[in-house]
Amino acid sequence: MLEANIKNQLAGYLDKLQAPIELIASLDDSAAAGQMRELLTDIAALSPKVEVRTDGADARKPSFSVGRAGEPARIRFAGIPMGHEFTSLVLALLQAGGHPPKVDAAVIEQIKGLSGSMRFETYISLSCHNCPDVVQALNLMAVLNPGIESVMIDGALFQDEVSARQIMAVPTVLLNGEAFGQGRMSIEEILAKVDTGAAAREAEKLNEREPYDVLVVGGGPAGAAAAIYAARKGIRTGVVAERFGGQVMDTLGIENFISVKQTEGPKLAMALEQHVKEYGVDIMNLQRAAALIPSDGMHRVQLASGATLQAKSVILATGARWREMNVPGEKDYKARGVCFCPHCDGPLFKGKRVAVIGGGNSGVEAAIDLAGIVAHVTLLEFDGKLRADAVLQAKLRSLPNVTVHVNAQTTEVIGDGQKVTAIAWTDRVSGEARRTDLEGIFVQIGLLPNTDWLKRTIALSARGEIEIDARGETSVPGVFAAGDATTVPYKQIIIAMGEGAKASLSAFDHLIRSSAPVAQPQAVAA
Repeated sequence: MLEANIKNQLAGYLDKLQAPIELIASLDDSAAAGQMRELLTDIAALSPKVEVRTDGADARKPSFSVGRAGEPARIRFAGIPMGHEFTSLVLALLQAGGHPPKVDAAVIEQIKGLSGSMRFETYISLSCHNCPDVVQALNLMAVLNPGIESVMIDGALFQDEVSARQIMAVPTVLLNGEAFGQGRMSIEEILAKVDTGAAAREAEKLNEREPYDVLVVGGGPAGAAAAIYAARKGIRTGVVAERFGGQVMDTLGIENFISVKQTEGPKLAMALEQHVKEYGVDIMNLQRAAALIPSDGMHRVQLASGATLQAKSVILATGARWREMNVPGEKDYKARGVCFCPHCDGPLFKGKRVAVIGGGNSGVEAAIDLAGIVAHVTLLEFDGKLRADAVLQAKLRSLPNVTVHVNAQTTEVIGDGQKVTAIAWTDRVSGEARRTDLEGIFVQIGLLPNTDWLKRTIALSARGEIEIDARGETSVPGVFAAGDATTVPYKQIIIAMGEGAKASLSAFDHLIRSSAPVAQPQAVAA
């Protein structure tokens, strides 16, 4: 099951076990059960502190639990945790065996202090790059708190269960059988939802922060670059972000970041955060900016939590979010057939019919990827032609299970009250109203800047982008902007970083000039 090099690496990790652990499998006669048995046998052979049993009686088969020997196990994998989830398995083994987690002491104490019984079930796909963060966070909570259980469920392996529970996007988390959350969630975000007093306590702490020389709003590539360049000047720098990493966290493959042949969004986001932390920047995560109150002396940024931060200069790097179609039914069936990430949610639609909305690079790439999983892909493009690169278009048109419609205007998402059943669209040339029966819709029509909270405060373009000059200055003195939220063309990671650095240098120049003593006019001899 495991390759030799993986075994060697895993053996080194298992040497760190401080206590014996048990892997208890609940198996059936399926091929997946045979693979699971092989995986567990391989793991047990690598350490005398790992024991495998196959007498489990869990209802989900195949599955296995991970726990300390002699204690009830609180972590379960219903599926074979390979691919992106292999790290989740390794961490579960280590943490169940007593190896200390790399988490802030305050977070550990917060987890241990949670009361009540909580059973988390997380539906994932092995190709999902967002799922491991959620699984690992919940597994750690289960290790630290005896009242918490965590179960990972591979949606592709338990299709009947996915259908019965109407799981149409991953990761989807249930708490005690009820909907809890969807999409990437950090351990801090999860704790904020289950620990109802956490937000108020954090707001009190933030209100006590001293004013910053530079306050960066946004933690994506632009915000990270701005923070690093500011901190390198030796000035007091803070970053307030709703989610550090921004939209990069939702990006799978990155192959155009110069000098890095290939990477993944979450890896890049982690590297950015580590780099920022090296400069002692005050990072305030999970905080959404609600209002900017400019001032001649000290700008204020009000947060949704109720806290207020002060700064001599502000850099706005709030990025962008997926653009929605804004048609009837879209919001009703979001995560119930309407999706935005083909890598994450594609496996849930294996053998089904889907549509991709958008004919740019993202849309065509999504259609190509999905064509290898689903029964049929219908691509709808509003324009009279596809806008993707020629090589992508050629690949798309070579696929037998893809139909392309240009001049196609989506008019409605149709469903049965539980899930998507069809999409309605109009042929813009003939005016004919059309309907395509399907089970999933992947929206890939670009981005919207996260600037709603800035309306009537600074100048925005007709598209809602922050208007800036060549130095990154906005219409408000002392307030700068960078990245996808601005009017700078070509929304690319590497461009956002450069713009963040430029905005930071401009902010530093502003601080120097605004703090310099005013020159007095010289007396002229009569």
